[in-house]
Amino acid sequence: MPAHVAIIMDGNGRWAAKRGLPRFEGHRRGVEAIRRAVRTARELGIRYLTVYSFSAENWRRPAQEVSDLMGLLKLFVRHDLADLHAHNVRVRIIGEREGLSSDIRPLLDEAEQLTRHNTGLTLVIAFNYGGRQEIVSAMRALARKVQDGLLDPEAIDTGLIEAHLDTAGIPDPDLVIRTSGEQRVSNFLTWQTAYSEFVFVPDYWPDFDETTFRAALEEYFKRDRRFGGLSARAV
Repeated sequence: MPAHVAIIMDGNGRWAAKRGLPRFEGHRRGVEAIRRAVRTARELGIRYLTVYSFSAENWRRPAQEVSDLMGLLKLFVRHDLADLHAHNVRVRIIGEREGLSSDIRPLLDEAEQLTRHNTGLTLVIAFNYGGRQEIVSAMRALARKVQDGLLDPEAIDTGLIEAHLDTAGIPDPDLVIRTSGEQRVSNFLTWQTAYSEFVFVPDYWPDFDETTFRAALEEYFKRDRRFGGLSARAV
C-alpha cells in the first residue's frame, strides 16, 4: 500500500455541465467525493492523502466561482473538522497564506491546531498552492540565510531544500491520481513528484468513489518502481 497518495481533483465543472447543472453543484458534489476519498484512505491504511483543493492560479476564475469555492471551504471546515478529529485524522495545509482574507486564514489555522496531535491519516490540503511558487519561496528562504552568513551555499542539498518546502516532514507521494482524463501535473507538487507514479482516470471528480480509488491502486501495484536504478526483476 502506498504511504502517500496525492489527488488532482479535476472535472467538477464539466461534471455539472454534462448534467445541465450550475458549476457550483459540481463543486459541492466534489466535496462529497473528498469525504469518500478520506474514508477510503483511512480504511486502507494510507498514511498521507493530499488533495489539490485550490491552486494559486484559480484566483483567475470568475469572482462568483471563487466566492462559491471559498464558501465550500468554510462549510467543509465547519462541518467536517469535528468528524476528522474524531477519526484521528491530522489536517495539514500547504500553500501561501499571506494575503488570504480574515475569514479564511483562521479556519485553516484552526484545522491544523485542533488536529495537530492526531496520529492516524494525515490529510494534506493544498490551498492557494503552486509547486513553482513553493520552490521559489524555499529558494528565497535559503538565500536569506546565505546572505545573513548563516548558511554555506555548498551545504545546500536536496535534503535542505526539502526542509524548506511546505511539505517538510511529509514523504513524497508514491502515487498521484488525476481525474477527468486530463494528463498533466498543473503545477502540483512539482518537486515532490519527481519519482511518483501517475494514474489518470477518466471519471470526473464528483464521481470518484471507493471503486475508482481501488482501481487506481490496482494500477499502481502493477508498476515497477526503480527510482533511477534497475528493476528488481532484472537484478
